[in-house]
Amino acid sequence: MDRHSHIPWQEYCYLDLKSNAQKQENSKMMEDPGWLRRHQTLLQRFLSTSILANVVHHMRKADLLSTQEAGHIQEIGSLKDKVQLLVEFLSVTDPHGTALQAYLQGSHLTEFNLITVHDSVVRPYKDALLQRLKEDENSSLQVAGNSSSTLLLIECVSDLQQREHDLVQVSVNRGAGPLHGRALGLDKLITPLTRVSKAPRVTLTIGVAGSGKSRTVRRFIQLWIASQIYPDLSLAIPIACWELSSFDRLSVERLLRLYVPYDNVDVIIFNESCKVLLILDGLEEFRQSLDFADAPPTSDPRREIPVSDLIANIVRGNLLPGATLWLLSRPGTGAKVPAGLVDRVTEAPPLSRTQIKDYINHCITNTLDVYSLSQESSPSQTNTPKDVSSQVWSYLKSQKPLLILSSVPAVCHIIITTLSRLLKLESDATPLPRILTEVYAHYCWPHLSGSEAPSGGFRKPLSTLGRLAFYSLLRRRYTFSETELRTYGVDVPPQGGTLGCRILQRRQSWSSDSVAWQFTHTSVQEFMGALFYYVSLRRGMFDLFSESSVCWPRIGFHSHYRAALQKTNQSDAAVQGNLDLFMRFLSGLLSPAAGTLLGVSLGVGHEEQLTQRTTATTLLQNTVTGTAGDAVSMRSVTMVTCLAELQQGEWLRSVEDDLINCSLRGKLKGGVCAVLAYLLQVSDACTEETQLSNCLDSSSLKRLLPQLLYCSKLRMENNEFKEGTMELLGSLLSAKECHIQMLSLADNSISSKGIKPLSRALLVNRTLTTLDLRGNNIGAKGAKTLCEALKMNQVLVSVNLQNNHIEDEGARALAEVLQSNRKLTTLNVQKNGIGPEGVKKVGEALTKNQTLQDLNVSSNHLGDLGTVALAQALMGNHILHRLSLQSNSVSDRGIKALSHALQSNRGLSCLNLRENSIGVAGAKDIAKALKVNTCLRELDLTANLLHDEGVTAIAEAMRVNRAITSLHLQWNFIKAGAAKALAKSLMSNTCIQLLDLQENALGDNGVIALACALRSNSSLSVLYLQGVSAGKSGAVALADALVVNESLHTLDLRGNSIGMEGAKAFSSALKNNRSLRSLNLQENSLGMDGAIFIATALRGNHQLTYINLQGNGIGESGAKVVSDAIKAGAPDCVVDI
Repeated sequence: MDRHSHIPWQEYCYLDLKSNAQKQENSKMMEDPGWLRRHQTLLQRFLSTSILANVVHHMRKADLLSTQEAGHIQEIGSLKDKVQLLVEFLSVTDPHGTALQAYLQGSHLTEFNLITVHDSVVRPYKDALLQRLKEDENSSLQVAGNSSSTLLLIECVSDLQQREHDLVQVSVNRGAGPLHGRALGLDKLITPLTRVSKAPRVTLTIGVAGSGKSRTVRRFIQLWIASQIYPDLSLAIPIACWELSSFDRLSVERLLRLYVPYDNVDVIIFNESCKVLLILDGLEEFRQSLDFADAPPTSDPRREIPVSDLIANIVRGNLLPGATLWLLSRPGTGAKVPAGLVDRVTEAPPLSRTQIKDYINHCITNTLDVYSLSQESSPSQTNTPKDVSSQVWSYLKSQKPLLILSSVPAVCHIIITTLSRLLKLESDATPLPRILTEVYAHYCWPHLSGSEAPSGGFRKPLSTLGRLAFYSLLRRRYTFSETELRTYGVDVPPQGGTLGCRILQRRQSWSSDSVAWQFTHTSVQEFMGALFYYVSLRRGMFDLFSESSVCWPRIGFHSHYRAALQKTNQSDAAVQGNLDLFMRFLSGLLSPAAGTLLGVSLGVGHEEQLTQRTTATTLLQNTVTGTAGDAVSMRSVTMVTCLAELQQGEWLRSVEDDLINCSLRGKLKGGVCAVLAYLLQVSDACTEETQLSNCLDSSSLKRLLPQLLYCSKLRMENNEFKEGTMELLGSLLSAKECHIQMLSLADNSISSKGIKPLSRALLVNRTLTTLDLRGNNIGAKGAKTLCEALKMNQVLVSVNLQNNHIEDEGARALAEVLQSNRKLTTLNVQKNGIGPEGVKKVGEALTKNQTLQDLNVSSNHLGDLGTVALAQALMGNHILHRLSLQSNSVSDRGIKALSHALQSNRGLSCLNLRENSIGVAGAKDIAKALKVNTCLRELDLTANLLHDEGVTAIAEAMRVNRAITSLHLQWNFIKAGAAKALAKSLMSNTCIQLLDLQENALGDNGVIALACALRSNSSLSVLYLQGVSAGKSGAVALADALVVNESLHTLDLRGNSIGMEGAKAFSSALKNNRSLRSLNLQENSLGMDGAIFIATALRGNHQLTYINLQGNGIGESGAKVVSDAIKAGAPDCVVDI
């Protein structure tokens, strides 16, 4: 065919193809956002105000911006918005930004290069980090923890954290976090916390081993890559410090090339406009010690220097001064970073009880027990995951030491994994572990709980992994290269199903393919080290603490165990606390439980175990008692912990019994103080508060002082502390690490001299919120001394000065405190001889005070004048919630003023007017106030002179009052008339919950009226009718009312005469009533028959939880019969008979 000829449709075909290609090209051009749009964000970040002004001026001269557009850019607010508007205008006149590029390249080359190369470095770097995170997720074990997005902001590393072993810190703090820690999200980690503060350059995060620091770093990187935090952060460079240990010398440039191996990275890192974060994770893993004092300074980024000097110069700011640093380490190493170089300190938070419980549910429900053995499961297992979770949590709560250690995420994983696996076995032959050594033995060798113990499988792992663990522990090394593992004969990688596979984990470099290995937790390393030492000491002839050096011969268990004790207790600060857990495990291996579990596998016979246990117990006890005259140190507490791990608890149980029974007086000698210090950490008796009343003297307090620092609630009453002892207490409260929040020093005969050191301590103490000094003798002089401290102290919220003879002079000093103090909410000055003048000053202070909520001035000499002064204060003060004026000789005159104040007061909710001289007129004034007051909830008028007329007035007010929930009218000469008035109000009042009419001659008529009201009232839940002269008819009426009443849960009828007939009526009522929980029929002449009626009724009533049948002429034998009958029908009911 002729080349130029064509098929008829051929031309159109070519035309169509050409047309389509043109459309695709146009579409591609439209989709291309152009250089301007692609770099808009970077332009907004890196163009300064001056550069922007030059750009606008240049674009105006080039006719790419109109005068009006340039004016719009100048008028708009923020720099970011100005750049955005510039890009929008130029996108029309110069879509590809050619002119802008040419201008920046010619006039601002640094900024142009930064904008051009920034994303070409950052994007691939983020992609590489993301890939590394995915690999870590696939290879790492899932352990307990929070979201890893929250840290705790603290002030500094404490002395305890600097000195002691990680798990000792956890035990001392009972698994709780730092006292003053404030939650800080990762989005706030490196930003200013206030408008006037600067962003920190160096942030230090500390946390015990296994607390989740590295997991927090991974979470931070993950959020940064996703642009969820710090979108203006150009580079976040995580460095695991173990990687740097393989280098002898490094320069900054070489360091950065290792972790960000991209061209032009220096353009970003060394530009002041770019924000760069350098993350150094695991400072304790440097093989070279960090020396910030002697490291020679250098600012040359190309100069290669020792790695430790390099890190010191980076932290100092000599190198990479523009970079932000985030350092993470265990507390001991973190404390070596000079405080002057650190701008912010944070701490990895411990797990709360709720988080531990949630992890148990999550672990068991999702079968995360990676150490469970399939062959151990049996078809007979019937426990559901929910059942197993509940059993694990219940058991963990009963084992306080294990529960405390479970606050560390990695340790929690070990404990929960072990307990859940053992519970899934459903084997009675394998008891659940009670000591930490048992937990770790089961964790390392799951087969131990099976039918076949691995008798031959111990020797090689102990000679390889055990030796590695022990001698690395002595050198404080926790991360190992493959070469080091092979040196000790450890297979790399560990074969599946072996011990190494269970307890070693692989760590991957952030920057390369290099890997390292470490034990799943440092405690596993310490357990393996202890096991190696125990097995080796049986045949060892030389000191095992010297791996290769020449040493003296050491033969026999006694010699080797004593050497371990001496090594643990040595005073060298470099090693102090390092072997505490090792020693605990070594002692635990001698316990009966561990002997049963490991004895056969280790080839240790029963007699040999018994001999070793006796020897170790003697050595430990001698060590504890040998330091009896000194202050109890953490080493002494560690020795007691070893005794507990050894399961030699007779001594411990004896001291704990004395602690519970408050019978320690005269016994705090020898090693008892050390045992007590241990119990302060783990005993249930110290969970709520530490009770050390009536047992301390100056010497015992001095010995216990270092350990009392960490108690939160401390009760030291009736100890007769002298001035010297108060000096000790002052030093205790002044200590930087003081944790005490509640301190009771009641009944200690403290004088005005003794209060001085306590007052000085309050000037610096920042933890104590509650101080109880009742029953002392500080007097007016001591009160003035204390008040000077209270003016400055802004932590205390509750002070009790009851019965201290402070009188008017002391009250005046307290009034001055109330005018300046902004924290005090509760003040008790009961029984202090305060008169009208003193309370007048307090009342004047209350008109200005905006914090005090509870004021107790009972049993003073206020009289009507003092009451009038307080009433005037209540006219303007609406903050005070509770006011007690009991036993103050208040009569109708004072009540008139107080009632007038109540009509306008909007804050007072509880008013105590017991034991005064309030008469009918006063009662009528109170009634008048109750008709309009809407905030008073509790009113106590016990033991006044109200009579029927006064109470009737109050009862009429209660018909309209909808605020009062508790009304006490005991001992007020009330008769049936007032009872009928109260009954009438109960029929319409739906708010009253408690009514107290004890010791009033109501008679049957009054009780019958109240019973009628109970038929319709649905709010009253507590009714006190003790000694109201109720007889048979009153009892029958009450019983009939209980048949239909559904709200009353407490009924007190002590001291009446309801007799057998009344008991019979109550018997019938109890068979139908389902609301009553407490019934008191003491001293009611029931007789044996009446008691049997009640007992018979309880067979069908299971709601009653308390009944009192004392003083009813039943006799001992009858009481037993009735008690047994009640317990048979209602086993949960408490019976007093």
